[in-house]
Amino acid sequence: MTMNDRRSTPGPIPNISGRDEPRYGSRERKEELAKGFLGEGAGYDEVRPGYPNGVLDAMLAAVGTAAYPRVVDLGAGTGKLALALAGRGCHVTALDTSESMLEVARSKALAGQVAQRFETRVAPAEATGLETQSADIVTAAQAWHWFETGAVSAEVRRILAPGGVLALVWNTLDVSVPWVHRYSRIAHAGDVQREGFLPDVGEGLELVTRHVEHWEDERSTWDFVRLATTRSYYLTASAKTRAKVLDNLDWYLHEHLGHAPGSRIAMPYRTDLFLYRPA
Repeated sequence: MTMNDRRSTPGPIPNISGRDEPRYGSRERKEELAKGFLGEGAGYDEVRPGYPNGVLDAMLAAVGTAAYPRVVDLGAGTGKLALALAGRGCHVTALDTSESMLEVARSKALAGQVAQRFETRVAPAEATGLETQSADIVTAAQAWHWFETGAVSAEVRRILAPGGVLALVWNTLDVSVPWVHRYSRIAHAGDVQREGFLPDVGEGLELVTRHVEHWEDERSTWDFVRLATTRSYYLTASAKTRAKVLDNLDWYLHEHLGHAPGSRIAMPYRTDLFLYRPA
C-alpha cells in the first residue's frame, strides 16, 4: 500500500509537551537515535526545509572583514546550510559521519556549480582533523545537541581563527501556532524549543548575538507526512510504530484539518541563530 492509498485509523495522539529541548534518557539512547540518520540522504534532503536569508546575512555580518569566509559545517548532513553559504561565496568544508548524507551534498554542489568552493569530510564534530585556526565561521545546523558538548566546544575553539564565530542554528516548527504544535506531537518531532531556550556550550565560548526569524515553508500535505520519516524517533522505531505515526499524520492533515490530499499548505517555522565568540 502506498502512502497515497492509506486509509487511516488513527491511534493515540500524544499530549502537548512541556519540554524545552530534546531529552534522550541516556547516552546509549542518544547514540541509538543518532545512528538512525547514517543511512539517510536523498529522502531527508527532499522534505527538510532550508534556512532563511536573514539568518545567512547575520552569520556573514559577524565576520564582515573576511572577503571569502572559510566555513566549517559540523554535522552538515545533506548540506542544507553548507551549500547555501557556498552560494554566498564562502569556502565550505562540510563534515558528517554519514557518507550517504555527504554524497547528496556533493551531488548538489556539482549541480549548483559551487563545487570549487565546497568539500566534504567524513569525521565527527569532536575531532575534525582540520588545521588549527582554519575557520572563520564554524556552523552547526540542527546538529549541536547530538555532539559531546565539552569536546566539540574545545574543537571549535581550536579551529576558529581570530575574530571567528560559532553559529548554532535550529529550524523548528513554530509550535506557538496551535495546529503546528499538535502536528509536532503526532510526528514526535523534537522541534519544541521555547522562547528562553539557550544551547548548552562548553567553557570558553561567549554568546554575542541571538537572531530569530519566523517564516513559512510551503509544500504538499504528503511532504509533511513524509517529514516525520526523517526524524530520529521514526528511523529507530518498529514497523508498527512507524505505520501508526504515518496513519495519525494522514488523519490529522486530511481528515481533522480538512486539507485535500496532496494540496499545498504553508508550515510555520522559526529559525533561531546563536552566535558565539571565544571568550
